[in-house]
Amino acid sequence: MNTVNPKDIADDAVVLDVREQDEYDAGHAPRAVHIPLGDLPNRLNELPEVDGDLPVVCRSGARSGRAVEWLTGQGRAVANVEGGMKQWNAEGKTIVSDSGDAAII
Repeated sequence: MNTVNPKDIADDAVVLDVREQDEYDAGHAPRAVHIPLGDLPNRLNELPEVDGDLPVVCRSGARSGRAVEWLTGQGRAVANVEGGMKQWNAEGKTIVSDSGDAAII
């Protein structure tokens, strides 16, 4: 499985966030595209086009790992974000919330 460390992802990169709505609302990467894991099969046409592998993130890396395995099987170029948003936060990467409140991971 392709993986990528959060520190190696550009701050303005597009990432696919496969967490649930409440998790996403609480805090996410600035240019994240939100498609919950369970919705992926019906929303494949909504995946963003990026140069190289599309980073896929969840809270810790487990759900995004399942998403990466499935998307790879669909012929998509994707990479699991190691450690998920927990590691993203630990690396000091920007996290935003849609409400404008302080982001929580």
